[in-house]
Amino acid sequence: MRKGTLFSNLFRSVCFLCSVGFLVWAYQSGYFQLITDNPEEFSVLFTEHLKLVAISSLLAIVISFPIGILITRERFKTFEWFFLNLANMGQAVPSIAVLALIMLVLGIGLYTAVLALFMYSVLPILRNTVEGIRSVDHHLLDSARGMGLTPAQILFRIEIPNALPIIMGGIRTAVVLNIGSAALAYLIGGGGLGNYIFTGIEMLDSTYLLSGAVPVTLMAIVADYGLRLVERAMTSKGIRLQQSIIK
Repeated sequence: MRKGTLFSNLFRSVCFLCSVGFLVWAYQSGYFQLITDNPEEFSVLFTEHLKLVAISSLLAIVISFPIGILITRERFKTFEWFFLNLANMGQAVPSIAVLALIMLVLGIGLYTAVLALFMYSVLPILRNTVEGIRSVDHHLLDSARGMGLTPAQILFRIEIPNALPIIMGGIRTAVVLNIGSAALAYLIGGGGLGNYIFTGIEMLDSTYLLSGAVPVTLMAIVADYGLRLVERAMTSKGIRLQQSIIK
């Protein structure tokens, strides 16, 4: 085993043990009493948070992925600057400012929060889709053309499978960003675990703060790990082997 891999595994193990130790300490100290005493309220807020993330992330994937593929096609490359800069605007503006701007147009509520989170998560998916498609070895594409594959066959059999790890990296980034940013939805009546977080900030109460922040953090970790498993399941063994050799 290489030193880099050994150090990485050791670091992950230490972080995991520290996290478990912190959770045990916080539980024994009564910081999660709010959750244990009000499980129904927590369940509602958790479900709202999950709904915000799921809808906005799904919309971002459904829209960004096809556009990313489209602007890598030769005839549509001239539109690349427009879509990437448009997505950059959504990412460059602070998330709370995006919420405020959309709130002025649509008012408050779930759909306003979903739209704001959608705008905030488009760029990672769009950019990684473009970069992933472009990173495919040109020799593979030339070989596929030489074998008589059509452009559609090349896209679905060569380009997307080889670009999948990079594309999934963008999706993971967008989802994790969404989970953290969704806490701000509370400010515009969108619900979610931000209710506990901002109540804790206003009251200077660690019980409220940790009851919201810790589940959000765990949700982000689980989502990232789950998407890594999805990526691994969707990526062929040959591509995984090639990546391990490169690393």
